[in-house]
Amino acid sequence: MRLFHLVLTSLVLGLVLLGLAACAGIQPKSARASQPIPQEMLNRLAALGSSPSAPMMVRIFKQTNELEVWKQGSGGTFKLVKTYDICAWSGVLGPKVKEGDRQAPEGMYTITPGLMNPNSNFYLAFNTGFPNKFDRSWGRTGSNLMVHGACSSSGCYSMTDDAIAEIYALARETFRGGNPSFLLQVFPFRMTVDNLAKHADNPSLPFWKNIKEGYDRFEMTRMPPTWDVCEKKYVFGLPVVSSLDPKASCPSSVKSAQSPELKSKLLADEAALDARIAKANAEAEAAIRAQAAAKERGEAIGSFIGGLFGGEVSGTVDPTIVPPVPARKPGQG
Repeated sequence: MRLFHLVLTSLVLGLVLLGLAACAGIQPKSARASQPIPQEMLNRLAALGSSPSAPMMVRIFKQTNELEVWKQGSGGTFKLVKTYDICAWSGVLGPKVKEGDRQAPEGMYTITPGLMNPNSNFYLAFNTGFPNKFDRSWGRTGSNLMVHGACSSSGCYSMTDDAIAEIYALARETFRGGNPSFLLQVFPFRMTVDNLAKHADNPSLPFWKNIKEGYDRFEMTRMPPTWDVCEKKYVFGLPVVSSLDPKASCPSSVKSAQSPELKSKLLADEAALDARIAKANAEAEAAIRAQAAAKERGEAIGSFIGGLFGGEVSGTVDPTIVPPVPARKPGQG
């Protein structure tokens, strides 16, 4: 009988606590993952000729703290649905290299249903899939690199709870629509020649020039690019069924996967970037030479003044300052 009373008391207490949680607006974790897409978002999708079940793509830009959700719309191309503010991301511009470096990853990541986390300690989350095939080819390490809620980050991309709830719901419905995955593209910034030139001295520049093709392909076609890895670099546009050796030589089909328009753009941008870098280097070298010449002039003027006063003047003199003329004594010409 005593055991019965204990069980009954526990049951009653549990129901009371559940009622208090509901009153306080606290949701069980399982309920978070099943939240419906807000009506405002449904209206936005309809206006784009899209739907919750349509294919999806996500882009992240570190420098501007932006996360974009794209959905396939009328005509088959992808349309921007919404841009969310990223609360926080960890590290600096550049890819993640090793466990513990507190860097948020950059590159191309394929998100599947198995990477969704409805029971995250950070409200809701999906795993980026780092390290991917490219990362592993370079021996890069790390785990549990997420896009999640709670607005705090240690190597992840953190959103507000409201934002991740909406993004999670859009992804969930994409999978329910029969889509096996969606592409997550992570860039340091928008991959323009101007932005790359501003960061020309960054050691990540070769990597950024590689992933720029993925950016350009989407900008030109509004279709998520397929990707693979060979020669330890990303390659784009190959059939989805391709499975290259990430460290082996790239097949000839890699080049043929580039359209004439894309090839022309890539070559033009490469030439423009090289010209910008060469110009910046020339200007820096000219400034160094001018500084050295100014220093030599200052030392020469210092020696001249020292000679007038019958001694040496320590240091240098600003060559832009006119040296004083010694005062004449009475009777001097």
